[in-house]
Amino acid sequence: MLPLQLLSIPLICLLWPQVGQSLVTTSGNFTADGDIRHFVATPDAFYVATKEKLYQLSRDLSPVHTLKQTGVFTGQSKAAEFSRTDGDSWNEIFSINVLLPFVENGTLISCGVTDSVCGYCELLDLANISSVLHREHILVGHSLHSSASVALLVAIPRTNQDFYIMTAIQHHKGETPRCSNGAEAAYLHDTDNKHGNGIFSISGQGSNTVFRSAGDVDFVDAFQISSVIYLFANVPFGNVSRVRLIWLEAQEKKTDTMKSLRGVSLPLPGKEGSILLASSVVPSEAPPTLWAGVFHADGDPSNTLLLLFDITPDLKMTANNDKDFCSKVNCDKQNSQPKVLQPLKVLFKQTYMTSVLASTQGAWMVFFVGTADGQLIKLNVDKNLRATCPTYLYRTADDSKVFSAMHLEADGKHVYAAFSNQVLRVPVSECHAHETLDECWSAQDPVCVWCGVKNSCTFKSDCRDSDWLSFPDDYQKRKISFTVTQQSDAQIRLDVRTHVSRAENNSSFACQFSASSGELCSRAGPSPTFPQCTCIFSNATLPPDRELSVTVKFRLSSMMTFWERITLMTCPDVKGSPPAVLCRRCFELGCSWSNGSCSWATAGEMNDQVCQAIQSPMDFPKPEISSVSPNVVSFYGYNRAVLSGRNLAAVTRVRIHTDMNCVPRESFVWNNTGVTLMFNIPAIQGKRPVGLCAVLPDGGCHGNGTLTYTSLPSCTSVTPSSTWSSGKRKITLVGSNLEGVGGVLHSHSQQEVSPPTDRSSCNLTYMTPAAEGAWTGLPSYLSLQVANETLACPLSIIYYPDPHFTSFTSTRTGEDVRVTIEKTSDKLEMSIKDVTAVGVHEGKDYPCVMETKDTDNQTDFFICEIQNVPDVNFRQLKVLYGDQTVTLQNTSYLLTLMLLVLLLIPFIILVVVMVYRRQQKQLTMKMNKRVENLELDIRNDIRQGFVDMQTENADLMENVGAIPFLDYKHFASRIFFPENEALMASCMQDVGQVAVKVHLDKACQALSELILDQRFLTCMVHAVEEQKTFTIKDKCALASLLTVALHSDLSYLTEVMEVLLKDLMRKNSAAQPKMMLRRTETVVEKLLTNWMSICLYGFLRESVGQHLFLLVSALTQQIARGPVDCVTEKALYTLSEDWLLWQAQDFTALKLKVLFAVGNDGKVSEPLEVLALNCDTVEQVKEKILTTFKAKFGFPFNGPHTSVSIEFERNGIFVPLDEVDASSEVIGEVTKLNTLQHYKVPDGATIKVLSRKNPSVSPQSSLKDDQNFSGKYFHLIDPDVDQDRGKSPERQKLKLKEVHLTKLLSTKVAVHSFVENLFRSIWGLPNSRAPLAVKYFFDFLDSQAENMKIPDPDVLHIWKTNSLPLRFWVNILKNPQFVFDMDKSPHLDGCLSVTAQAFMDSFSLSDTQLGKHAPTNKLLYAKDIPKFKQEVKAYYRQIREQPPISRAEFYNFMQEESKKHENEFNEGAALKELFKTIQRYFSEIVAKLEEDGVSGQVKKQLQTVKDTFDELKSCSWTSSNQQSDGQNK
Repeated sequence: MLPLQLLSIPLICLLWPQVGQSLVTTSGNFTADGDIRHFVATPDAFYVATKEKLYQLSRDLSPVHTLKQTGVFTGQSKAAEFSRTDGDSWNEIFSINVLLPFVENGTLISCGVTDSVCGYCELLDLANISSVLHREHILVGHSLHSSASVALLVAIPRTNQDFYIMTAIQHHKGETPRCSNGAEAAYLHDTDNKHGNGIFSISGQGSNTVFRSAGDVDFVDAFQISSVIYLFANVPFGNVSRVRLIWLEAQEKKTDTMKSLRGVSLPLPGKEGSILLASSVVPSEAPPTLWAGVFHADGDPSNTLLLLFDITPDLKMTANNDKDFCSKVNCDKQNSQPKVLQPLKVLFKQTYMTSVLASTQGAWMVFFVGTADGQLIKLNVDKNLRATCPTYLYRTADDSKVFSAMHLEADGKHVYAAFSNQVLRVPVSECHAHETLDECWSAQDPVCVWCGVKNSCTFKSDCRDSDWLSFPDDYQKRKISFTVTQQSDAQIRLDVRTHVSRAENNSSFACQFSASSGELCSRAGPSPTFPQCTCIFSNATLPPDRELSVTVKFRLSSMMTFWERITLMTCPDVKGSPPAVLCRRCFELGCSWSNGSCSWATAGEMNDQVCQAIQSPMDFPKPEISSVSPNVVSFYGYNRAVLSGRNLAAVTRVRIHTDMNCVPRESFVWNNTGVTLMFNIPAIQGKRPVGLCAVLPDGGCHGNGTLTYTSLPSCTSVTPSSTWSSGKRKITLVGSNLEGVGGVLHSHSQQEVSPPTDRSSCNLTYMTPAAEGAWTGLPSYLSLQVANETLACPLSIIYYPDPHFTSFTSTRTGEDVRVTIEKTSDKLEMSIKDVTAVGVHEGKDYPCVMETKDTDNQTDFFICEIQNVPDVNFRQLKVLYGDQTVTLQNTSYLLTLMLLVLLLIPFIILVVVMVYRRQQKQLTMKMNKRVENLELDIRNDIRQGFVDMQTENADLMENVGAIPFLDYKHFASRIFFPENEALMASCMQDVGQVAVKVHLDKACQALSELILDQRFLTCMVHAVEEQKTFTIKDKCALASLLTVALHSDLSYLTEVMEVLLKDLMRKNSAAQPKMMLRRTETVVEKLLTNWMSICLYGFLRESVGQHLFLLVSALTQQIARGPVDCVTEKALYTLSEDWLLWQAQDFTALKLKVLFAVGNDGKVSEPLEVLALNCDTVEQVKEKILTTFKAKFGFPFNGPHTSVSIEFERNGIFVPLDEVDASSEVIGEVTKLNTLQHYKVPDGATIKVLSRKNPSVSPQSSLKDDQNFSGKYFHLIDPDVDQDRGKSPERQKLKLKEVHLTKLLSTKVAVHSFVENLFRSIWGLPNSRAPLAVKYFFDFLDSQAENMKIPDPDVLHIWKTNSLPLRFWVNILKNPQFVFDMDKSPHLDGCLSVTAQAFMDSFSLSDTQLGKHAPTNKLLYAKDIPKFKQEVKAYYRQIREQPPISRAEFYNFMQEESKKHENEFNEGAALKELFKTIQRYFSEIVAKLEEDGVSGQVKKQLQTVKDTFDELKSCSWTSSNQQSDGQNK
């Protein structure tokens, strides 16, 4: 047994307080088997007690030892020992009611009761709780697990080893616990055995070792400071409760301690009664003793308040004379009323607070508050007891209660809190998340400072031996404030005060004031003294009626500087309306408000609160709010809420506010009818009630609405659990917090939201969406749409086929008709609520009231009654379910008709058989003949295809002459603006302006400077992207405008793109990282396309361009070798099955001798041999002639093919050839275009080319200019009209598309070498080095994947593939007109698409198994793709192994690119177009800047840009009016 002397060492009591969404990153957690009852801590470990287990945890909450609390008693009476057993052989549970760590001698005291023993204590080894050092039978504390009983260790002053254990026990009259020491309220137990009655004896040193309560009592908290014990309790006071504080002086004798009892009352202001829920003393080394308590008014447990009291003990009061407590036998003789302590401040109001923990950080107090609905909140309070906006550190998805006590880590960086059966280690702040000094200061977090050495926001304790900067000891809204006064000597005095705190060892302080004209201040001003600087300057410095921007730079040390930009103006010149807005503007300029106007700072009131009292001159009726629907939502918010009231017509926004120093949230309104309006309820961090008011155009906010934020909704059951395929079945969801659900989603139809038809907190009804047949019998899983989030619901609904209603019968009962509807039984379990019936008679509907449903022999019967219908026989009935209607016929009426039909059937069959036999013989003969012809045609087509494949010589002409490259300006413009020629033209410089640097006007210059602020630019992009009206085309245009506007600074454009890409990666990393950059759905994705085009233009022109042009030329020549339908442009030789002319008839190649008419005297040129086909139209022949002419002589013929005509020499006479003439074949209303075969032009014929003398005589230069060209004419594909097939026997031949698929392979073989050369020029590495941009960007993707800890290497491969091959090269491969001065036909586009698909398949990671039904564009290159994939892998590997490129080297490359193409784009035009977007979403951009905490100076700069553009518009309008007036005169 442990020596009893060890227990005289001091004992220290550390009280300790489910789980959901962490708003900061938690750094440890532990889950116990059962709800937590006790949680205590030592400097090295934690101890958690549940009903059946005791856990020992490390500081990071890792389990060290576990001790079971189940077992059996062995031995007799007082000598019996509790023995723990394994398995199910136990019959006792040792329930711990007191758990105290004994740090000095390394033990843990555990006391409680079992099922058969009234009191039992164990002494455990603190380092290993599995080791039991001592056992004793005694009741210490309450015999039941009670949250209204407390225990603590009392240290005796003036001694080194004397301690008592005080237990304050809940006591209610009328309750008789099974085990009890008596009716006393508090006991003092020994901690040693010096009296010989056991370690925890209450005897010795006098008999009064207890004190009593006069009535019922619930204890809340107890602690000791110096020699004073503080004990807090709730006691009855008449019909209400009141909170009592008891002071006891710790004396060596227990009886003396009890006799020192003094008490005071702690009231709740304005309330008769109150109840204390939790408390915490504010740590302090000197008086006064501050204490915070969580109170609620008696009878209103949800409305809780955090109050601060000064509880410094008044030891001059008479001892042991309290009405509620005494150390005597009878307390009734004491009638003195207790002294009342008034609270210093109500710090915080929040629903359902349950716990509080106080700490200090410098002059600030920091409170950690837990709530019954699972929130952990941090509240900072300054030295003036002013609280900042609360920070929500953690919140549960459900309403798991925070344990009653919490603990702070020794270094103050983490707080430990318990929820149900879980313990969490939660950081008190995330200082590193504040990336700039402004963000670090604006966080108003006492534990965070801006560290000079690290140049980052860190914990104050982590910034040692360095200068640092933080916010001051009192709450401030801004980092600086300033005033402007006018002195008597025509001088202006500017006083600027910084609201910052700094390291104590920092003594230097300096300021520098500068304006656009240079240094601002004269040297006569006073020297700066922290925290204030003064600047004296002349009155003339301030421009009249205009603002002056001043930059103030503060230097706190050599490593700690910051600057702020302020705006000054001559105060009396500040004028305008409305007055309230003008007043606020006045204070923003450092002036004051006096007598309804702006004046110098010394002439009036300097408190901007005066602006709130100014009445607006706008005569708006004050809005009144009567309701908000819904008025209970989750913390994700709610979309399309409805606000109702009066006088709402002028309301522009709805403001959501709290009673704390938090920035209100505002939402714009729509569908405003004057009595109702719609708005979106924004998401917030916490769960609490908030206020609503309606904002008018003058800024006033009126009305008083309420809204409650709660936990996320959850669903537990669904009724019914099935629905029919057509949907619209009424479904009821059961769960919690369902009033904030905006809709229900089904897994089979994620895009269709089913809105609720009715909802409450626990129930929600909606109509199911329809499902296709593939979902029959399968479950469709449910999700809840909550604002902009989707929450999984662990329920599903099974879809079955629609119900099958077969028939109905009707029976008359008096004047009513009873209807029985028959339906085939199924798994839908339909009830009478799902079905509606209507009887139909002579076109009029009669409702049938559903009564009951029966089931018999696989048939369901729905019985309804049509009332008050005498003399009406219903032969037709409509059955309605969901949105479907089924019409049934009366079975008795149909019986007679069916009998008649049955009698006629034998006669009908006889006639049909006779006719069929006669026709059969005739059809058989015709069919046999057609089959023979068909077989012959197919054999010929297959043989010809085989011949083409084997004789394909690929003799394509590779000498295509000079390549018509576009210059950089036109190339980039077509990439930037592929679908907007007007924007393309406006953003390109004219030829005459290329060498001239265009000077921007004032507005464009201001906007150009603004977009160089990276924070603004990224916020602006995010703000407009969040708008639903900002389409993908708008996003692409915005990206291209930014590219043009920043083309002169490509290095900065690269930085902006990297920031936006990081934001996109963070957004997609948790959802679908492999989908990133696959589509162009964001601004940054289009920006990346533009960036790649700029960086790779040189590589494209030097290495890839020639191969691309050769491929395009080869495809064009190959297509022209066979028939091409002039109307549809389909061809026999192609790469695309969609463009295959499989309907083509037989054709013959012709060699034509072409003469060109020279002059007007009939002379002709030497003959030119031109290859053509007998199926070519006249226009196609012209094109081939002119193409051959250009290839032969190197220059084009004079004029396009529409400006020339051709003639055919027949018998010495030249006959004109026209596409359509009187001899053209007409089928129905469609005309066939004339071909060489139509004119019977033989091989070797002579053709003469003439220039048209009067081409303008014809109203159109070509038949293709006709809008209905494809409807009026046809060429090789017959029109879909009836005709006499006998006149054209060649058209009777059956053509099968599959027979001609070999033409695709022939074309592929012909151009394959060009495709290979092109692909290898793209992924080849000249000199074993990739282009700088490719290497730089791939390294950027590698680093981001590493930072985001993405384990899947396929994700990185896909990112690289989506960013370079898919985003740039495929765009070039499919659009050669972006690179060359050429036109692209739709047919050529189809062939290039097949090539581009093969190119992308080479980068794919998956191995696609191709079968006979696979698309031909996949099959065509199926054997080449594996080889290409190996080359691509080598390409990616070589880039990865290439030495990295430094940021400086790449930025030098970007600067050279900027200089190389300087002045090629109209930057001013791009900036003006860019401002249109900013103006369109101006308010949304401002809101985003405020949300992201961007400095006020940026918002002022944005407003200046807007005002400057508006001024230019106004000046332009005025100037145009003046010119118009001058012309009229």
